[in-house]
Amino acid sequence: MCPLLGSEHVDAGIRILVSREFLKAVENKVLLQRPTLRVDAAKVNPLCDSVLVIADHSIFPSVRGILKEDFCLSVEIKPKGGFLPTSDFIDEENAVKKRITRFKMHQALKLHDGVISQISKYDPLDLFSGSKDGVQNAIKCLFLTPQNNFRVFLNGSLIFGGMDGAAECVSYTVDQAFQDGIKRVIVAKDGMHSKYFLELVTETVMKSGLLNQLLEVQKLDSIDIEGAIHAYYDFVSLPCMVCRKKSENKLSGRYSPIHSMSKDEKLKLVRNYLISATGKDLSMMISFRPRKSMDVESPHRSVLLKEINQTFDYKASFIDLDMKPLKKMEYYYELDQQIVSCYVQMVKDDEAIQNGVVGIDGSLNSYIAKWK
Repeated sequence: MCPLLGSEHVDAGIRILVSREFLKAVENKVLLQRPTLRVDAAKVNPLCDSVLVIADHSIFPSVRGILKEDFCLSVEIKPKGGFLPTSDFIDEENAVKKRITRFKMHQALKLHDGVISQISKYDPLDLFSGSKDGVQNAIKCLFLTPQNNFRVFLNGSLIFGGMDGAAECVSYTVDQAFQDGIKRVIVAKDGMHSKYFLELVTETVMKSGLLNQLLEVQKLDSIDIEGAIHAYYDFVSLPCMVCRKKSENKLSGRYSPIHSMSKDEKLKLVRNYLISATGKDLSMMISFRPRKSMDVESPHRSVLLKEINQTFDYKASFIDLDMKPLKKMEYYYELDQQIVSCYVQMVKDDEAIQNGVVGIDGSLNSYIAKWK
């Protein structure tokens, strides 16, 4: 990902040798900190003999001339997919994917499954719009409904946001901790710190250009999972289960252009899809530190918040860059179909309620009850 997203924003890490005892100790410590729904999401492989050491990007590294007691405020944002697919391989039944973002549709499924307690107001298209108004609205919506897509840290410690999106185990930190935290970094009148914090994030997202690079990576997925799955089956020399289910002829059906490609071309399609999937699931970590003196040389970029005439050093990094595994291609396809089906059903239930066909207890309540 380093050549695609820029070495300035990607920490390649340092490989070191470790013992099995060390890995087991790490896993035990991580398990104690993970939310219930995430315990089985990933396991530490005790058979590995080395690991990558990655820097803590929620803080600034020690710099000569900068006091260690200075406060650092960091925000973690999960941008999600920033464009609508246009692939000709998207089934007509799933054409809604060309109009509604994957993030919005996935919210319906997460609500149904009890992973979240309310639909997020966030729209990734706003964040990637290139418009300051759009970015500002996206940041505001993330702040209002953070789920696990927006978190704030003070000197590396979480002060705002959830450790997970699950409705039953979200533990949002006390609001006072957040207010006290940003007051240590942002100089403003009482009651205005949150406003200027969101403006600071907006200004930095716009200035950094991070989203432009990220969007290019996401757009490597040019044929959507509904096309990439066909390339996958051929590449791993398995019968195409999608064609079989749709009673399509591989060599003469609508997916024949993919099945007729060379193995190298199919590999490229699958590889680009997996790289794009990583780009749609990573996080941006942006850290801020007040610039106390313009005379002190800093290796970091700066941003000026004109409303309060305060300058901040900032550094921006992409994190959670684990490549998506080839073996999960079928899972990605099935999840995609489930997300679309769930959203379409929710829309139908909404329309039925608006037309007076079903009860008036609220579309989402009726929707959830039906699926339960």
